[in-house]
Amino acid sequence: MTAFSDSSRQTYAPGRVSADALDPTRLVKRSVVVAGHRTSVSLEDAFWSELRRVATARRCSINALIAEVDEGRSGNLSSAIRVFLLLNRVKDE
Repeated sequence: MTAFSDSSRQTYAPGRVSADALDPTRLVKRSVVVAGHRTSVSLEDAFWSELRRVATARRCSINALIAEVDEGRSGNLSSAIRVFLLLNRVKDE
């Protein structure tokens, strides 16, 4: 049996943000529907926020926007979403 010290336990503290939540490189995994199939996409919070912004501007759902990216991709979906968002941002400037 392995013993864990109290410092290894995560506790809930209202109003307190964990160090992990402040890490901009932390991946957030969400379920989406692409081509009628449920799949998981892992992106950093900044990319999820930008995806929401673009979907709102286009008046479509995040799933619809991801499906659009999925149709034109040749590699990893998460990477394709990041590239799509980057190119979209550059186009807007």
